[in-house]
Amino acid sequence: MTDLFSPLKLASGHLLPNRIAKAAMEENMAEYGQIPGSALVNLYQRWAAGTPGMIITGNVMVAPDAMTGPGGVYLGKETLDNPAHKKRFEDWSAAGKSGGSVLYMQISHPGRQVYANMKTDVVSASNTRLNMEGPAQKMFTEARALTGDEVKAMITRFADTAEAAKAAGFDGVQIHSAHGYLVAQFLSPLSNHREDDYGGSLENRARFLLEIVRAVRNRTGQKFGVAVKLNSADFQRGGFDVDDAKKVVQWLNKENVDFVELSGGSYESAAMAGVPDEDSPSSTLLREIYFIEFAKEIQKIAKMPLMVTGGITKLETAEMAMASGAVEIVGIARAYGYNTNLAKDWAAGRNAEISMAAANSKNKTFKVLAGMGMTKANLYRMGEGKAPKTKMSPLLAVIKSQIKQGKQTKTYRKWLEAR
Repeated sequence: MTDLFSPLKLASGHLLPNRIAKAAMEENMAEYGQIPGSALVNLYQRWAAGTPGMIITGNVMVAPDAMTGPGGVYLGKETLDNPAHKKRFEDWSAAGKSGGSVLYMQISHPGRQVYANMKTDVVSASNTRLNMEGPAQKMFTEARALTGDEVKAMITRFADTAEAAKAAGFDGVQIHSAHGYLVAQFLSPLSNHREDDYGGSLENRARFLLEIVRAVRNRTGQKFGVAVKLNSADFQRGGFDVDDAKKVVQWLNKENVDFVELSGGSYESAAMAGVPDEDSPSSTLLREIYFIEFAKEIQKIAKMPLMVTGGITKLETAEMAMASGAVEIVGIARAYGYNTNLAKDWAAGRNAEISMAAANSKNKTFKVLAGMGMTKANLYRMGEGKAPKTKMSPLLAVIKSQIKQGKQTKTYRKWLEAR
């Protein structure tokens, strides 16, 4: 059995001091201009002090007019031309690496998963719209299909962002190809109805991802980390499934990526938050480590290290994941919103109990929003130098999150109009 606290050398040459990763969470904490500020620096210093082997940032956007949230960070080809902005990104990377962790920037484009009130040009693999429960349906609008030239330009945007991340001091990037964002929209037959080289067969639907990986690698070199976050399944009937994921990983085997993180779901089916839609045995989807069974299948053909994230809050659970032999990196997300010292505590033999605020509701959409709202409330607190809270009202957390998002949306639209 591989020790959770043994080092791991990645294909790029980076050495993780342990197998624990602070997985990506959407912080939504950018300052005006969609740049990192003191709040993100404070938060990442706190995470870094807990000494996880790797820290992966929340998703950084590759296009200024396509954000998962109005407080998201944008990093483009032109961003670092401004010395003040470059200093902000350098401060952010320095904070994330201050405890010895290897630091990856997650880079992404939301595709059709953009809130309608942000009033931007929503694009996707095809002209489709999210199918959400109840009032949530009105939160999103129909996307238009990217043209062939726009697909090529989008691939270039990912490479631009990766190159800028390298210049700002990050050790690598993780290409977000899960959770229903743009790359996942290309991969899924439910959202990709294209009839060109990027649609139809799985090989064609995976072309967008593979060309992004190659473009990033060509731009950044072999010693800069390149990783992929991939859905093990969409958890929607007729969607991207584990057999598709295995084939994509086989193609990624040839691309010399550092690791593949396995997750699942989308805004329509939030398996990443523990509430998948598809009927499946609880031993597969609702066990404590959400995606470990899928990792066991994919590990049979993967040549790169696999990372699994979802449901891990205790040392014994992390050790169980490692003992399965399916993964070499254990990702932890929400728990790091409540205890930033997990890796340090576990290394010292302290099986720290994570007491996380929870929402009990039959409404899946509210349950997801409440979980995100409560976690974000703690991220904001830590950004202000305060300790996280373990008890809070789920409803109040959602209300506060929506109010904050409304203010951020006005600020974001003002910035976008001024560009």
